[in-house]
Formats: sequence, structure tokens, C-alpha cells
Amino acid sequence: MLRFDSDRHVEDFLDPFRIDRPGKIRLADYDPGDTDSLSKDDKADADELLDRVVDWMAEQQPKLAAENRSALLLIFQGRDAAGKDSMIRKVMSGINPQGCHVTSFKHPSLEALDHDYMWRYHAAMPGNGEIGIFNRSYYEEVLIVRVHRHILDAQGLPEALVTENIWQERFEDINHFEHYLARNGVHVLKFFLNVSKEEQRKRFIERLEHPEKHWKFSQSDIDERAFWDDYTHAYEEAIGHTASKHAPWFVVPSDHKWFARLVVAAAVAGKLRAMDPAYPTVDGEQLKTLAKARSVLEQEKN
Repeated sequence: MLRFDSDRHVEDFLDPFRIDRPGKIRLADYDPGDTDSLSKDDKADADELLDRVVDWMAEQQPKLAAENRSALLLIFQGRDAAGKDSMIRKVMSGINPQGCHVTSFKHPSLEALDHDYMWRYHAAMPGNGEIGIFNRSYYEEVLIVRVHRHILDAQGLPEALVTENIWQERFEDINHFEHYLARNGVHVLKFFLNVSKEEQRKRFIERLEHPEKHWKFSQSDIDERAFWDDYTHAYEEAIGHTASKHAPWFVVPSDHKWFARLVVAAAVAGKLRAMDPAYPTVDGEQLKTLAKARSVLEQEKN
């Protein structure tokens, strides 16, 4: 049976996938098929461990809500068919929807285009006591917008601001923004679901072979494969320039969904353990009020 016997064990398990300081990275150094020496024979144990971690996280959420002093933001980025939707559905399955909000960012509306590019993301931030999940995020502004220049043109920026330095400037914006979030009690974890080109091909074929999955398929999925190397470069730049201690990236090997889910669950559980939410305690006057209320209720019974 796989076990996470201690915080140190969790940290050791996550260490190969965590990037928490800026620097040059190569996605070629991260194997999308990595399972940390585990095999398919370990999948049942991994699934059982995942269920226990999910149950534990469900126990922490009410404490986070009751404490109402901090928030957790989980950002999921990845290529098409990397498994973002199923990852969110599985790992966060035990979380009370009242305290958890999932936002999927599609093409910006006309209203969003009339504002700064971070506007719609800031508006979706979780409040105190909440868990926010971004299925894609403001990182799209240095990913798809970088790969497809016409999207940048549609943002209507003054020409003087669109220079060769724009991506570096946006990395600086994002770093400042995540510092701002940290200083306001919002903890940020960022996950890049790293799927191989071959595994993506297999998943697209599976979608085409099953009618109930046809709705997931779009011609743009095929068209975007032609920009695989461009996206690789954009992700390397984005991750390398925006990794930090307060908002780390995790490059999650995602060719095997069972293992990818274990990595993400371990990271989220580790962060919740570090946040250590607790139910508020009551003082002497409040205890007197509670005792009086109980007395009134007990007398009603008679």
C-alpha cells in the first residue's frame, strides 16, 4: 500500500514536479509518462490513497470556511485533452460546492475586451474561506495570445505598448499580481498537466470513436497540434518566469491520469495542511451566551 507517512514524505514525492523559483526550464526534462517508479499494478493502491486524501481534504474545507481568513486558488493549465476537466471532477469530488467555485475561461467577451487583460480573472477570485479553481486562467494571456498574434491585436492595446518586451512585461504583471494575492491571504497553486503529443493523439481518437464524447471534439483541437512546439516554448517561458515560493508550479506528468491525480491531490492536501485551518474558538462571554441558549432550548422540551 502506498502511504504518505509524513509531511516530509509528501514533500519528497512532490519535489520532482515542483518549480518554486524562477529560472530556465525545458519541458523535455519532464517525462509526461512518469509514474515515480510505480506500475499499473500499483494503480489500485494509488486510487485508494487518492480516495483517502480526497476525504481528508473534505474535512478541512469546513474549517477553512469557518475560519474565513484566507483562500486557496488552484490553477489548471494544459494542452487540449490533458485531463483538466476530469482532474477537477475527481480530485475535488469531496468538496462542498457552496465553498468552491470553478471558473472556466473561454474566449473573452466584448465587455472583457474593454478592460485590462487581468480584469475578468481578478473578478473571479475566491473570497475568504473559499477554494477557487481556474480551468485555464490569466496564463492564457502569455500562452494562446502569444502563439496567435491576432488575439493580442483584438485586445485593442495602444500600438506604443505592443513591443518586443510585451511578454516579459506580462510576466512581471503576473508576478506582481500573485504577490498581491499572497499579501491578501490567497494561496496559489499552479498545475501544468503535461501530456505527450502521442497520448493527446490517442485521446482525440477515443473521442472520435465514442459518440458520447463527440461534443468534446473540435477541429481547432487538430489545428492547434500544428503549434505544438510554439506552445512548448510559451509554457517554458511562462513557468520559468512566474514560479515562486508563494505561487509554485507543478509540472504534472499526465499521460497516466491515475498518477496525475495523485500528484495534484498530494499538492493540494499539502497546502491545506500548511494553511492549517481551524474552527474559531469562543471566549467567555460567548460561552455564557451558548449556555443560556442551551438552557432555553432544554426548558422548551419540558
